[in-house]
Amino acid sequence: MARPAAPFVLTLADAEILQGWLRMTSLPQSLAQRARILLRLADGQSPKEVSEQLQVSAPVVFKWRKRYQEAGLEGLNDLPRSGQPRKLDEAKIKEILTLTTQRVPREATHWSLRLMAKYAGVTIWQVAQVWAAADLKPHRLKTFKISNDPHFADKVVDVVGLYLNPPDNALVLSVDEKTQIQALDRTQPMLPLKPGQIERRTHDYKRHGTASLYAAFDILTGQVIGRITQRHRAKEFLAFLQQIDRSTPAELDLHVILDNSATHKTEAVRAWLEKHPRFKLHFTPTSASWLNAVEGWFAQLERRALYRDAFSSVADLRAAIRRFIAAHNEHSAKPFRWNKTAEAIIGSVHRAKLAAIKHKFLD
Repeated sequence: MARPAAPFVLTLADAEILQGWLRMTSLPQSLAQRARILLRLADGQSPKEVSEQLQVSAPVVFKWRKRYQEAGLEGLNDLPRSGQPRKLDEAKIKEILTLTTQRVPREATHWSLRLMAKYAGVTIWQVAQVWAAADLKPHRLKTFKISNDPHFADKVVDVVGLYLNPPDNALVLSVDEKTQIQALDRTQPMLPLKPGQIERRTHDYKRHGTASLYAAFDILTGQVIGRITQRHRAKEFLAFLQQIDRSTPAELDLHVILDNSATHKTEAVRAWLEKHPRFKLHFTPTSASWLNAVEGWFAQLERRALYRDAFSSVADLRAAIRRFIAAHNEHSAKPFRWNKTAEAIIGSVHRAKLAAIKHKFLD
């Protein structure tokens, strides 16, 4: 005949400590569960009853009962894992770096922590440490375009020289057009921002037409001269030059930085410029719009006034653009600062070309 199991005994001091644990708001859930197991066993409940009431398996109940009987309350702590984490040798680190920079996984276009851990036979944490040390970020992607303008260096020197050393008795204006701005209206009203809920809008929208914007950004003050048009032809560009002429002091020369659009070089534009010699045009290299300071202002316009708004007509769109220009000129305009020298830009582009050629050759 089997002997009955000995009753579980919990000392009074330990019981008070365990009850104190359960009153703590910062106690880990794992320790709270173990405390409840022991307190219920001490109240005379069977391991089966404790298992059912706390919704844990019977082996878990037996495990913590045994650990308490062998080591007291200290036995309720998790035991440390045996051994130190495996360290990576130089060969394994080199393998991870080689795979990251020179190979792609079969099942994806780029590496993830999980995929690299699988291929290299290491842990995700170890891959993260290697990538962090080497400043590798396979999940990120940037785009670039290298200018093939044969006069790239000369144009960069010219434009950057205007930014770094603006001429006396002159204004430097960065000019460009933002074309085909769409007047988009959502099919349903937006749901406003409120505590616990971000602003929401419908995915679908209605188109109500487009408008184009010509802008001249004064690098000394940061203020903008704008002209909204229905189209973007040489006729509209010439009208904008005339607006700039009327809006600026007649005694100042105007150095105008432009891209290479054909609308900037028509016969009508050239003829007008000959009659207005204070306008001096400076062209950015092809595929180098980033060199034009007004592009940064266009990005602000898109982000702050256009992307999240809804327009029921082109007239609403035009009004929003005018409000943004007025508010910018009154409250936000500040001098433009350019810090990178022409030599640094030319060197960076040259290195990018060499890297592209090398990559193509290796492939």
